[in-house]
Amino acid sequence: MSDNTILSKLEGIKTKYETIAAQITDPEVMSDMKRYVQLNKEYKELGPVVEASERYRLAVSNLELAKEIVANEKDEEMREMAKGEIEELEPQIEKLEEDIKLMLIPADPQDSKNAILEIRGGAGGDEAAIFAGDLLRMYTRYFEKRGWRFETTSVSEGTAGGYKEIVLKVSGENVYGTLKYESGVHRVQRVPQTETQGRVHTSAASVAVLPEAEEFDIDLKMEDIRKDTFCASGPGGQSVNTTYSAIRLTHIPTGIVVQCQDQKSQLKNFDKALEELRTRIYNLEYQKYLDEISSKRKTMVSTGDRSAKIRTYNYPQGRVTDHRINLTLYNLAAIMDGDIQEIIDKLQFAENAERLKAAAEE
Repeated sequence: MSDNTILSKLEGIKTKYETIAAQITDPEVMSDMKRYVQLNKEYKELGPVVEASERYRLAVSNLELAKEIVANEKDEEMREMAKGEIEELEPQIEKLEEDIKLMLIPADPQDSKNAILEIRGGAGGDEAAIFAGDLLRMYTRYFEKRGWRFETTSVSEGTAGGYKEIVLKVSGENVYGTLKYESGVHRVQRVPQTETQGRVHTSAASVAVLPEAEEFDIDLKMEDIRKDTFCASGPGGQSVNTTYSAIRLTHIPTGIVVQCQDQKSQLKNFDKALEELRTRIYNLEYQKYLDEISSKRKTMVSTGDRSAKIRTYNYPQGRVTDHRINLTLYNLAAIMDGDIQEIIDKLQFAENAERLKAAAEE
């Protein structure tokens, strides 16, 4: 991509940014909440591109000026200063060009959303449930390090510890765009607590990460929802277990069922269940988007294929292997304590390289 092409594209984005800035202060737009929310989101997303474009424009201008000095200035000291500036500016401009090229590729529109995280024990019985509990701890420690908030929506505990299934809502900055790399089957190889012969077993747990649907994303009609109440089970105290505070919602057109029993209040459980139901219905459409991506290019993430074995945690050798990018790390204890940022960074880097390559071929 030439300088002129980049500058031309950036000029168009700056014009669009300024147009949106004017629109979001228009009383007519402000009265249409759905449009106002969408424009605000777009304005926020364009901000970093406009900032980068200003830095790029200034650097290109300074480079041209420095080259002009080298070509025409007779003062040797001035020419040497200009040469030094050129040496500094050229790699800066090259880096800015790469950053901007990536920014100009349309991102997954869901990346900035909060997420629903599901962890389910898979093959391996009690050991799989225990491993699901270990994954839960890994993720919650990671959320704490990122400063993200999380709350449990529903839970089904394992008979020997851990969880048959647990669903969380995770809130913060760019949560889905970060956690989407975790969707898939996670395998563990270790000697289970229930093993008497000391043999290494392989068990699995599945992780699904869904972008949380916002209120304006879908039109959810209450007449399409059947509401059932029941007594909650599990921890929570006597009032939780003896009152009909738990909520089960069934979306009749799609057959999707969600339930929430986390709160003592039936109303709070209803609100949380409704959020999750909205997300699951929205994700039926989102899956079509993921399928379209995977049909256009071979991608190692964001395909939504929950059956894909993405990562193995080998306890005897203290290693973790991510099979999508052939990454092996020998710091299992730290990773299980929430130190997963390095893995996510490398997956993001690999996908960004893939996206740049795909854009260059178009």
